[in-house]
Amino acid sequence: MSDPVVFGAAYSVYVRAVRLALEEKGVPYRLIEVDVFAPGGPPTEHLERHPFGRIPAFEHDGFRLYEAGAISRYVDEVFPGTALRPDDPRRRALMNQVISVLDSYAYRTLVWDIFVERVRARAQGRAPDEARIAAALPRAQTCLNALAETMADRPWLTGTSLTLADLHAAPMFAYFRMAPEGSELLSRHPGLVRWWNAMAARNSMVSTRSPLE
Repeated sequence: MSDPVVFGAAYSVYVRAVRLALEEKGVPYRLIEVDVFAPGGPPTEHLERHPFGRIPAFEHDGFRLYEAGAISRYVDEVFPGTALRPDDPRRRALMNQVISVLDSYAYRTLVWDIFVERVRARAQGRAPDEARIAAALPRAQTCLNALAETMADRPWLTGTSLTLADLHAAPMFAYFRMAPEGSELLSRHPGLVRWWNAMAARNSMVSTRSPLE
């Protein structure tokens, strides 16, 4: 059986989520960098792996897959090691709910509207869009409230053990907290702060550190 290959960029939130799953399972893998923002658009060979030209894409023993959630679930099912999905159906449902909240509401708000505008804009040679940031802050607070409510007093987002939900969230929070507004909003949720500190200390997070951090 050959090592799986992840196609994408080390800075990508969703590429990192997949890599975290592989790291937590102890699976050797290769990361092949793909620039989907190149002047000519995604490389032709990448469009054969991912028809929408996004990242990550994934290959394992001739089996191709795209979309981070699908890849991470495949990794958890196929490879031995600590399970990253709960056996209990209610906890598993909460895990899926958290992942859906992150994809549907949190990602664009925390990463694009706040992190990119506050932290990355000047590196891109432009001023931050203050109106966009201001409009995003209430949405970000709603996302944090929802995650904190689901987490309650447990150590991880959906219970007493690490799951794919934590791995999906951590790359987004790594960027979000780099913005002063993000750090301040996060500080209002002591449980999420404890979660982040525990998550950030894991070997998987250290070994997949983004070049933008």
